[in-house]
Amino acid sequence: MTKTHPNKAIKGAGIPAESMKQSYLEALACIERLHRRLLDVIKDELDRISCTEINSVQALLLYNIGEAEMTAGELRTRGHYLGSNVSYNLKKLVETGYISHQRSEIDRRSVRVRLTAKGLNVCNSINDLYTRHCEVLSESGDLDVKGLQLVSTTLHRLDRFWTEQIRFRI
Repeated sequence: MTKTHPNKAIKGAGIPAESMKQSYLEALACIERLHRRLLDVIKDELDRISCTEINSVQALLLYNIGEAEMTAGELRTRGHYLGSNVSYNLKKLVETGYISHQRSEIDRRSVRVRLTAKGLNVCNSINDLYTRHCEVLSESGDLDVKGLQLVSTTLHRLDRFWTEQIRFRI
Protein backbone atom coordinates (compact mmCIF):
# COMPACT_ATOMS: atom_id res chain seq x y z
CA MET A 1 0.00 0.00 0.00
CA THR A 2 1.40 3.39 -0.97
CA LYS A 3 1.46 5.97 1.75
CA THR A 4 0.61 9.55 0.75
CA HIS A 5 2.64 12.38 2.17
CA PRO A 6 0.30 14.46 4.40
CA ASN A 7 1.03 17.64 2.49
CA LYS A 8 0.80 16.09 -0.95
CA ALA A 9 -2.09 17.66 -2.87
CA ILE A 10 -4.84 15.63 -4.49
CA LYS A 11 -4.38 15.73 -8.27
CA GLY A 12 -6.09 18.66 -9.93
CA ALA A 13 -7.78 19.89 -6.76
CA GLY A 14 -4.97 21.63 -4.92
CA ILE A 15 -6.31 20.13 -1.68
CA PRO A 16 -3.89 18.44 0.74
CA ALA A 17 -4.60 14.69 0.73
CA GLU A 18 -4.88 14.47 4.52
CA SER A 19 -7.44 17.31 4.64
CA MET A 20 -9.54 15.55 2.02
CA LYS A 21 -9.27 12.22 3.82
CA GLN A 22 -10.18 13.76 7.17
CA SER A 23 -13.24 15.47 5.69
CA TYR A 24 -14.26 12.27 3.88
CA LEU A 25 -13.99 10.17 7.05
CA GLU A 26 -15.92 12.77 9.06
CA ALA A 27 -18.70 12.69 6.44
CA LEU A 28 -18.82 8.87 6.55
CA ALA A 29 -19.05 8.86 10.35
CA CYS A 30 -21.81 11.48 10.19
CA ILE A 31 -23.81 9.46 7.64
CA GLU A 32 -23.62 6.36 9.87
CA ARG A 33 -24.55 8.33 12.98
CA LEU A 34 -27.45 10.08 11.23
CA HIS A 35 -28.95 6.79 10.09
CA ARG A 36 -28.78 5.38 13.62
CA ARG A 37 -30.25 8.62 14.98
CA LEU A 38 -33.12 8.48 12.45
CA LEU A 39 -33.93 4.98 13.65
CA ASP A 40 -33.88 6.27 17.26
CA VAL A 41 -36.26 9.10 16.35
CA ILE A 42 -38.63 6.65 14.64
CA LYS A 43 -38.45 4.30 17.65
CA ASP A 44 -39.35 7.23 19.90
CA GLU A 45 -42.37 7.97 17.68
CA LEU A 46 -43.42 4.31 17.78
CA ASP A 47 -43.26 4.45 21.58
CA ARG A 48 -45.29 7.68 21.57
CA ILE A 49 -48.09 6.06 19.55
CA SER A 50 -47.84 2.84 21.64
CA CYS A 51 -46.75 0.70 18.70
CA THR A 52 -44.64 -2.03 20.28
CA GLU A 53 -45.04 -4.86 17.75
CA ILE A 54 -42.53 -3.53 15.24
CA ASN A 55 -39.11 -1.94 15.28
CA SER A 56 -37.92 1.29 13.67
CA VAL A 57 -36.46 -0.47 10.61
CA GLN A 58 -39.82 -2.13 9.97
CA ALA A 59 -41.65 1.21 10.43
CA LEU A 60 -39.30 2.82 7.92
CA LEU A 61 -40.01 -0.07 5.54
CA LEU A 62 -43.75 0.59 5.91
CA TYR A 63 -43.18 4.28 5.20
CA ASN A 64 -41.15 3.51 2.07
CA ILE A 65 -43.82 1.17 0.73
CA GLY A 66 -46.56 3.70 1.42
CA GLU A 67 -49.61 3.22 -0.76
CA ALA A 68 -47.71 1.29 -3.43
CA GLU A 69 -47.83 -2.41 -4.13
CA MET A 70 -44.47 -4.00 -4.87
CA THR A 71 -42.20 -7.00 -4.55
CA ALA A 72 -39.29 -7.44 -2.15
CA GLY A 73 -37.00 -7.19 -5.17
CA GLU A 74 -38.43 -3.80 -6.05
CA LEU A 75 -37.77 -2.60 -2.50
CA ARG A 76 -34.17 -3.79 -2.79
CA THR A 77 -33.63 -2.10 -6.15
CA ARG A 78 -34.91 1.17 -4.72
CA GLY A 79 -31.75 1.00 -2.67
CA HIS A 80 -33.30 1.06 0.78
CA TYR A 81 -32.56 -2.44 2.02
CA LEU A 82 -30.37 -5.49 1.85
CA GLY A 83 -31.89 -8.71 0.53
CA SER A 84 -32.14 -10.86 3.65
CA ASN A 85 -33.23 -7.89 5.77
CA VAL A 86 -36.14 -7.17 3.43
CA SER A 87 -37.34 -10.77 3.42
CA TYR A 88 -37.08 -11.14 7.19
CA ASN A 89 -38.80 -7.81 7.92
CA LEU A 90 -41.55 -8.39 5.37
CA LYS A 91 -42.22 -11.80 6.91
CA LYS A 92 -42.50 -10.24 10.38
CA LEU A 93 -44.75 -7.46 9.09
CA VAL A 94 -47.05 -10.01 7.43
CA GLU A 95 -47.17 -12.06 10.67
CA THR A 96 -48.10 -8.98 12.71
CA GLY A 97 -50.74 -7.80 10.22
CA TYR A 98 -49.05 -4.64 8.91
CA ILE A 99 -48.60 -5.99 5.39
CA SER A 100 -50.66 -8.27 3.19
CA HIS A 101 -49.08 -10.34 0.46
CA GLN A 102 -50.28 -12.06 -2.67
CA ARG A 103 -48.59 -14.18 -5.31
CA SER A 104 -48.25 -12.47 -8.66
CA GLU A 105 -50.64 -13.70 -11.32
CA ILE A 106 -47.88 -13.48 -13.93
CA ASP A 107 -44.90 -14.91 -12.02
CA ARG A 108 -46.01 -17.31 -9.28
CA ARG A 109 -42.55 -17.11 -7.66
CA SER A 110 -43.02 -13.40 -7.05
CA VAL A 111 -44.98 -12.09 -4.07
CA ARG A 112 -46.49 -8.60 -4.11
CA VAL A 113 -46.92 -6.77 -0.82
CA ARG A 114 -49.04 -3.83 0.24
CA LEU A 115 -49.84 -2.18 3.54
CA THR A 116 -52.92 -3.12 5.50
CA ALA A 117 -54.93 -0.44 7.33
CA LYS A 118 -52.70 -1.12 10.35
CA GLY A 119 -49.58 -0.60 8.22
CA LEU A 120 -51.00 2.59 6.69
CA ASN A 121 -51.57 3.97 10.20
CA VAL A 122 -47.87 3.56 11.00
CA CYS A 123 -46.91 4.98 7.59
CA ASN A 124 -49.11 8.02 8.24
CA SER A 125 -47.60 8.46 11.72
CA ILE A 126 -44.09 8.53 10.25
CA ASN A 127 -45.27 10.96 7.57
CA ASP A 128 -46.75 13.21 10.29
CA LEU A 129 -43.46 12.99 12.20
CA TYR A 130 -41.52 14.15 9.13
CA THR A 131 -44.00 16.98 8.58
CA ARG A 132 -43.58 18.15 12.19
CA HIS A 133 -39.80 18.02 11.76
CA CYS A 134 -40.00 20.19 8.63
CA GLU A 135 -42.20 22.71 10.42
CA VAL A 136 -39.82 22.94 13.39
CA LEU A 137 -36.78 23.25 11.12
CA SER A 138 -38.50 25.96 9.11
CA GLU A 139 -39.56 27.91 12.19
CA SER A 140 -36.19 27.63 13.93
CA GLY A 141 -34.23 28.83 10.93
CA ASP A 142 -31.49 26.30 11.71
CA LEU A 143 -31.81 24.69 8.29
CA ASP A 144 -33.62 25.99 5.24
CA VAL A 145 -34.61 24.50 1.88
CA LYS A 146 -31.35 25.61 0.24
CA GLY A 147 -29.30 23.97 3.00
CA LEU A 148 -31.23 20.71 2.68
CA GLN A 149 -30.89 20.82 -1.11
CA LEU A 150 -27.12 21.28 -0.79
CA VAL A 151 -26.88 18.31 1.60
CA SER A 152 -29.04 16.21 -0.72
CA THR A 153 -26.95 17.14 -3.78
CA THR A 154 -23.75 16.28 -1.95
CA LEU A 155 -25.11 12.93 -0.76
CA HIS A 156 -26.33 12.09 -4.28
CA ARG A 157 -22.84 12.81 -5.62
CA LEU A 158 -21.30 10.55 -2.99
CA ASP A 159 -23.83 7.84 -3.84
CA ARG A 160 -22.97 8.14 -7.53
CA PHE A 161 -19.25 8.01 -6.71
CA TRP A 162 -19.66 4.82 -4.66
CA THR A 163 -21.85 3.26 -7.35
CA GLU A 164 -19.16 3.94 -9.93
CA GLN A 165 -16.50 2.47 -7.63
CA ILE A 166 -18.46 -0.77 -7.53
CA ARG A 167 -19.56 -0.78 -11.17
CA PHE A 168 -16.15 0.01 -12.63
CA ARG A 169 -14.08 -1.59 -9.83
CA ILE A 170 -12.03 1.57 -9.46
